[in-house]
Amino acid sequence: MSSPNSRPIFETRPASWWDRNAVPKLIGFCCAQPQIMKARSRIVPKADGDVLELGCGGGINMEFYDPARIRSFSGLDPSPALLDASREAASARGMTADIRGGVGEAMPFDDASFDTILVTFTLCSVDEQAQVLKEMRRVLRPGGKALFLEHGRAPDASVQKWQRRIEPVWKRIGGNCHLTRQITGAYQAAGFRIANADKTYMPKTPRPFGWIEWGEARN
Repeated sequence: MSSPNSRPIFETRPASWWDRNAVPKLIGFCCAQPQIMKARSRIVPKADGDVLELGCGGGINMEFYDPARIRSFSGLDPSPALLDASREAASARGMTADIRGGVGEAMPFDDASFDTILVTFTLCSVDEQAQVLKEMRRVLRPGGKALFLEHGRAPDASVQKWQRRIEPVWKRIGGNCHLTRQITGAYQAAGFRIANADKTYMPKTPRPFGWIEWGEARN
């Protein structure tokens, strides 16, 4: 097991007034749209064993967990405004939860601590995507799984062009949310084995914002 001194040190960006106050509300609204909740309902129930939810703020996934499949639940999120809501949501489901403030680039957990990591609409906004994926592999047990649901780079060149145009402004509005990051390919590049994956444009969503991929990646 790694000691606290051996874990990576990562300096976060100072949070602006907008990030502290407006972004949590924006995320809560955008990430709870019906088509997104339907997508969550397909992936979250697959979590089992000792579970870590990365980007757990607000507890939006909590209604889809099967408590009977979960031995322990931990959560990590950088937003103080959303952590209390996560704890309340876990309590309402009868789940004892270890929910902490922190970032995915430097997780405050020992090596090989979890059977499942759930990541939904989170890797778009982290500072260093590759470092987060490296940390995920560190805290997952051998053979453990990462369940993912993300939006990102669309396959169509015409949509990608608009994503590149919109992204600089959208990052400032949406708490560092990127539109052009790879999803499944990023897990493969980090050394994960993709057990299954699917992808589509979400209905009733502008295409630059609507490309999603979901699936299971094995450590």
